[in-house]
Amino acid sequence: MTVPAISFEFFPPQNLEGSFRLWDTVQTLAPLDPRFVSVTYGAGGTTRDLTRDAVATLHKSSGLNVAAHLTCVNATRAETLAIADGFAEAGVTDIVALRGDPPKGSGAFVAHEDGFANSVELIESLAGTGKFNIRVGAYPDKHPEAVDFQADIDWLKAKIDAGANEALTQFFFEAETFFRFRDACVAAGIDAPITPGILPIENWKGARNFARRCGASIPVWVEEAFEKALRDDREELLATALCTELCSDLIDGGVDKLHFYTLNRPELTRDVCHALGVTPKVELQNVA
Repeated sequence: MTVPAISFEFFPPQNLEGSFRLWDTVQTLAPLDPRFVSVTYGAGGTTRDLTRDAVATLHKSSGLNVAAHLTCVNATRAETLAIADGFAEAGVTDIVALRGDPPKGSGAFVAHEDGFANSVELIESLAGTGKFNIRVGAYPDKHPEAVDFQADIDWLKAKIDAGANEALTQFFFEAETFFRFRDACVAAGIDAPITPGILPIENWKGARNFARRCGASIPVWVEEAFEKALRDDREELLATALCTELCSDLIDGGVDKLHFYTLNRPELTRDVCHALGVTPKVELQNVA
């Protein structure tokens, strides 16, 4: 089996305990030599400063290639581009450009009157600077706000045409979901790399709620398998097996890169990577 290139997504810490958890996560996964790690924004841009600080610290102290999430929410164009310029000045030139989710409880996304209306406008401005490698989101299952599946394909093509270099997908439960999406992208003329997003399921209830919010289809057999595993106290064993099998099926289908949503809980991600043949290669640098 081909050993895939891997990357990881982290959350920025919101307190001292979170800082220790993030650093433990980085120490656990950095030896696997990821091609990049990304740091998210919270809904409504609520962790903007935390994301900036986490990105700068990781870039300086870990030796990893760090990608910063950047959204359009609750900021003017000038403010958003100033944040991007700050990343570039700190040596971070990888951006995951997203529209972003509105603040919790606020309903649908509403653009700032002086801000970017959508992710395509943001991508065009970032690409115009010539400073950044730009990654964007993609949805193998229909986005909750999309009219239909084809609308998601068309919107992804618009983001690639605007200057994005790579797409990272939302998570999904079956390899066929990704293959169907990949084929539709090829048919639409999308030639940028599309990397599947993988969610190792640390907590089934949380993953199920997350899937329902983001529109990821939950197969009946997955639901039934986790219900039985919970009764038998074998949830972790099932999660490891299913995630490894999903990744293996993707690799067998020609996928050579995987992006893991770690939720700052690295053990299951590490175990799956090891099962795929991704073994420690580097030691984490000491904090400068």
